[in-house]
Amino acid sequence: MAKVLCLGEALVDRLGPPGGDPALAGPVDDRLGGAPANVACGLARLGTSAALLARLGEDEFGRAFERLLLARGVDTQGLQWDGWRPTRAVLVRRERSGERHFGGFAGDRGEGFADQALDAAALGAPLAQLLPAARWLLIGSLPLASPASGEALWRAVALAAAAGVPVALDVNWRPSFWSVGPEEAKTILAPLLERTQLLKLAGEEADWLFERLGASRRDPRVIAAALPQAPAVVISDGEAPVRWWLGGHSGELAPAPVPVLDTTGAGDAFLAGLLHRLCAEPELLAAAEAAQVRDAIAFACACGALVCQGAGAIDPQPDQAQVAKALKEWALPP
Repeated sequence: MAKVLCLGEALVDRLGPPGGDPALAGPVDDRLGGAPANVACGLARLGTSAALLARLGEDEFGRAFERLLLARGVDTQGLQWDGWRPTRAVLVRRERSGERHFGGFAGDRGEGFADQALDAAALGAPLAQLLPAARWLLIGSLPLASPASGEALWRAVALAAAAGVPVALDVNWRPSFWSVGPEEAKTILAPLLERTQLLKLAGEEADWLFERLGASRRDPRVIAAALPQAPAVVISDGEAPVRWWLGGHSGELAPAPVPVLDTTGAGDAFLAGLLHRLCAEPELLAAAEAAQVRDAIAFACACGALVCQGAGAIDPQPDQAQVAKALKEWALPP
């Protein structure tokens, strides 16, 4: 049975040529992605069982996802199929440095996209099967950008709470997905911050969501203290050091210096690595030694670094042997 349930968008990253616009320049490179799908596939590659709860179009991309998930061993009983709306394709512009920027979308036929119509009622049966064995429910903020998928997300959070399953939230702020501005989106997202036991966010997301904390808004320990449930908090921020408040310990660690081809999915690989370790070592959340927490963060960092060296979010994801090799080559500071 799946240990981690990943709920949210499964979509296609349409990568433009380095330095080019995928809406205008070719050739483009279509890669299956979407943060929850990336994490589910990353977990499976590492050996932790995962399930994906998502809605896909009955189209070529949707069937490609199904084949990929089955090949990776991801549980698919929570997949929903939409005969009206297509699987979303996101236009991703890549800088020559490997950094990427999300633009518009492709494939809309006037009904929106399948991920926007994730059905809350249809989640009941698969969640009833999956939650008894689950260790984590992973969610992102993007389902909240649409009423139907937002309702589905909140139902899953409520059922997870009733089953005693902790929630991990990857903020994954993408303005292009929202029809409202940042301040209204922040208001919509705020209640979810108080329902999570693990909060993962980027530095600019911390600036946005915790502006009220002033100069301490990027301090994971201060962020945790500002929320009623005092969650674990991890801030990953590209080339900047990862910072954390986890298991009663705080720290920071610089990512591995690697040649970067494409940063798409690096944060998702990081989160897959961290959840993998949390499933194997649940004491990390509350009662681990500081060195054990740092080791888990280093493992997650190596997962993210390895993905940066390949194209797309899923194909370059490492297995445990590859991570172990990378950690041996990466001379960690004391």
